[in-house]
Amino acid sequence: MHLAIKTIATFCLLVAPVLVLGETCSNPQVKSSVYTTTEAASSMETVFIVQFALKCANSASNLNLFADVNGRTFPVTRSEDNSDYLYQVSFSDENKNLPSGTYDVKFYDEDGYSNLRKAQRSGDDTSSVQSLFSIAVQHPGVWKGPLVASEIVALAVSASVFYFAYITRSKLQSS
Repeated sequence: MHLAIKTIATFCLLVAPVLVLGETCSNPQVKSSVYTTTEAASSMETVFIVQFALKCANSASNLNLFADVNGRTFPVTRSEDNSDYLYQVSFSDENKNLPSGTYDVKFYDEDGYSNLRKAQRSGDDTSSVQSLFSIAVQHPGVWKGPLVASEIVALAVSASVFYFAYITRSKLQSS
């Protein structure tokens, strides 16, 4: 009995790591769609949403992915429905921290993410860690609205009309 428990424990220790290892994607092909906030009047933060479909040459389908944007990492969610875009990641920050420009969103599988975290913890250069793929996000910046609010323009026009009407009335009464 004692020998059977040792045999089962040894078997589990040898087989479990093989079963736990995540799938890897070889030769990834990505089809993406991107949304970014473009109006500051309705939001205090800029939001990026990246949706994508991923096809692997080795038919890997159940991948746990992570995204890295400017040194910040985010988990990638996976959709279970039959939509075109199976994966999605979203992140946000204050408008001033995400100015207009191109942002390189790098995606990592579990092994790549582990290597990225090791490099971040040890203070090494993270650019040496190979990402699975990346998606360039073009952010046009946020529109902060017109320089002069429409209420101010309406007030100035109505004050001007009142002033000219008052002057004209005064001239007519004095003549």
